[in-house]
Formats: sequence, C-alpha cells, structure tokens
Amino acid sequence: MKVNLDHIAIILVEPQISENIGAAARAMTNMGLSRLGIVNPKNCDLGRVVKMATGSSIDVIEEMQIYGDLKEALRPFQYVVGTTARTGALRPANVQPRRLAVDLISITQHNLVALLFGREDCGLSNAHLRYCHAIVRIPTADFTSVNLAQAVMILSYEIFLASQETPAQSLPRLANGFELEGMYDHLKDILTKIGFIDQNNPGHWMLNIRRFLSRLPLRAREVRIIRGICRQIDWYTRQKEGIGTNNGGSAKR
Repeated sequence: MKVNLDHIAIILVEPQISENIGAAARAMTNMGLSRLGIVNPKNCDLGRVVKMATGSSIDVIEEMQIYGDLKEALRPFQYVVGTTARTGALRPANVQPRRLAVDLISITQHNLVALLFGREDCGLSNAHLRYCHAIVRIPTADFTSVNLAQAVMILSYEIFLASQETPAQSLPRLANGFELEGMYDHLKDILTKIGFIDQNNPGHWMLNIRRFLSRLPLRAREVRIIRGICRQIDWYTRQKEGIGTNNGGSAKR
C-alpha cells in the first residue's frame, strides 16, 4: 500500500510573503504533492510567487485554490493537521512529523487530508487549530520558529519518505469538514439547551469536546448517529416543556 499523495493538500492560512507561496509550491512539487490552497492571502503578488515557483511547480500555482476563510477551505477534508511552534494548554503538539507521516499513509487511502500552515509572523491561531484532528510541531534546537516554505518542505519530505512504508490497513472514509462543523454546531446548541455547557462561554467547553472527538476520527455514519442523539434529546426536552408533542419518533438514527 502506498500513500495517496493526490489526497493530501497543503493549506497556507493568511500568508503575507508572496515568495513563500512560490517556495512552498516548489517544495511540494519536489515531494510529489500538487494540491495547494491559500486562505485569505495578504498582498499576494503572482509575479513574485511565480518567480520562486520555478519549473513544473508553476502547475501547482496555476491550479491552487484561494478561499476567503478557513472553514470554507476545509469543507471537503476528512482529516486536518495543524502545525505550530508554540506550545501550551490550548495547543498541545501531540505528534512529530515522522510519526504523523506514517499515520497519514493509511488515512489517505480513503480520505482527503489538509495540512495547515499559519502566517509567517504568528502561525496558526487557537481558532484555526480547533478544526484540527492532530497538531504537529517540528523539533528544533533553541530557535523554534521555522520559515513557512521550509516547514512545508519538512512535512512533505517526511510524507514522501513514509510513502515507502507498507501499513497493515487503511482507514475508511471519515466525516468531512462540512459534516463535522454541522455536528459541532448541533452539539453546541443542544448541550447549551440542557445546561451541560455555559451559554456565556460555549467556545471554551466546545474546544474540549472537539479535542475529545478528534482523538477518534469520526466516520460520516457516526456523525449522523451523534446528530440523531441530539435530535432525540431536543425532542425529549420539548416534550417535558409541553412543546411539539406530535413530533416524537421522527428523529433519524
């Protein structure tokens, strides 16, 4: 079994230096990757981009997708990996590039994978990282910050090397970003309604729930089950309140 490189996309979030986009595209081409997405780029000068994206990497630039926000960019992806140089309670770097690369081989057989890289001056924000199933940190010596294009090269290189491995099995298709965000919105509404999370600070509680569920990458069917449970809880609470008593039994499972 080989890694499906066509199922891996590099997503640059709010890049500020045009040359880094071109250099990232060149690094991708060196390692067999071709899907590039750009989220809300700042001062993107295609002339400067192309100057760094020499040779066949020009094809990557011509085919790259530009998005207005990260949520839109992640809609088709079933597995999302964030990169960070910073650590802390809100951004646990739970995997190193080499281990991640091996894990991605089986995942990419039936799923689209997005690798997120943040802006040059501050990286990915906590809000960006909440979409991620895994967070990776590139080991360094004293200076932790790595140039954007270099970071793309390091992860792309590890994935290319790991493509020579033979994992025991592949993972089935997982829920994509559109399905997951619908589920998380549904969970937030219903858990707020029953008082499980504080309506004044739902984001804090939902971050913990996202982290918990991201440990077991969910299949589309499992997302539908969770949403079915939410619908049934909603129906039950409406029954207790004496509202909508004729809607029982209609929840899909």
